[in-house]
Order: sequence, then structure tokens, then C-alpha cells
Amino acid sequence: MVYKQLFCKFALPISKSVVMKPKVTTEFQHGKAQIFKNPFLESLTKTNPIQNIIVYGITIIALITLAIVKIGLSPWVVLGLFVFGVFFWTFAEYMLHRYLFHWVTEAKWSQRFHFIMHGSHHQFPRDEERLLMPPVPGLIMASVLFAFFYLIFWILGIPELTFGFFPGFFSGYLMYSFVHRATHVMRPPKRFKNIWQHHSLHHYRYPDKAFGVSNTLWDRVFGTMPPSKAKEKKKELAKQ
Repeated sequence: MVYKQLFCKFALPISKSVVMKPKVTTEFQHGKAQIFKNPFLESLTKTNPIQNIIVYGITIIALITLAIVKIGLSPWVVLGLFVFGVFFWTFAEYMLHRYLFHWVTEAKWSQRFHFIMHGSHHQFPRDEERLLMPPVPGLIMASVLFAFFYLIFWILGIPELTFGFFPGFFSGYLMYSFVHRATHVMRPPKRFKNIWQHHSLHHYRYPDKAFGVSNTLWDRVFGTMPPSKAKEKKKELAKQ
């Protein structure tokens, strides 16, 4: 109970215009979110592309170097694990978005947790300082995920492969994050227009669908694709 009280104290958004709800909706506001009362904690929730490229890029290069030089994995093994890691990220992207970032209950502390993790982005989708994961919370989450994957590979008897797999997984995240940012601040390139539309539908029409951001594969696999334009027209005609 104590940790919930502390969490609510420091995580309570300052903005009185923000109304936290027990579910994700299509309602949004213009401007920028304010997540923490504490200025220092608030600063840790913001970032920019250059900062992310430098911090995460160095981390990925360091892990690849460690895998080859220190752990002794061959470059070809690292390459194979890297490619697998990138692909596996697309699955994690979907699962984390659907089941962690959209997890929220009637409890006030869970609504604040959701607001910090993802809800602020839905309420302020054009807040450019929060379209990417800031380095400090990002590296904390990466460390937790690395430990999780290390445990899985350890159970399988091949823990050293984590050092080849995780750089790919982390790179998949980095690529996803920049695609996500682009969908909010750039016009869609013709070739990738469907990706832009897919994410826009998630924000502004179907918050319980279209959980994939960098791709639509897992939405198709798990049946969370938003209705096509043809189906929407049929529904509109049926209502008339």
C-alpha cells in the first residue's frame, strides 16, 4: 500500500486538464504532457533523436563488440542472431504495446502508471519530446529485458548467445522507435503509407486494434487489424 501512495505522489500529472481513465480512448489534446511534479524526474521523460542514436547506438556497438571479442562468438553467428533478434523485436513490439502499454484498471495507481508508460502519448500524440523512449528509462528497461533473455538462453544451456541476440533485438527497437516518431511528425512516403494509416487508426479510431507500429504482421496473426474501408462503408450503409 505504501509503494502505491508514493507512486501516486510523485507520478501525479500536474496538468489539471489531464483526465486519467480506466481505458485507452481516442480522445486527445494538443500541446505537451507534464508527467511528474519533480523537475528532475520530468526531464528524464524527454529526449530527442540525436540523443537516442548516440546512447542506444553506442550500447548496441558495445554489445556486438563484446559478443565477438570477449565472448568469442563468430561474426556469422552474431549476424544470424542479430537478424533473429530484429525479427523477434517485431513480436515483442506487438505484445508489449497490447498487453503492457495498454494495461490499465479502475485503480488510480494503475491509471497513473499507464499515463507515465503510454497514456500520455495517447492524450498528447504530437508531443515530440516523448515520441521516443528517453535513454535513462530506456536503458533500465533494456537491462531488465537483457536479464530476461539471458535467463531464457541460460535455461537452454546457451547463455552466451544472448550477447549476439540482444543487439539485434535492441536495434529492432531503435528502428521501430524512429518509424513511430516519423508517423507522428512526417508526411507518409508513398511506399509506407499503409504503416502511417495503420498507426493513425490506432490513435484516432481503434485504440483496441492496430498494435503493430513498424509492421502489421502480428495484427494479422492475432486478429487485431482495423476494419478495411470497404467493411466500414458496409457498416455505414447497414445503419442507414
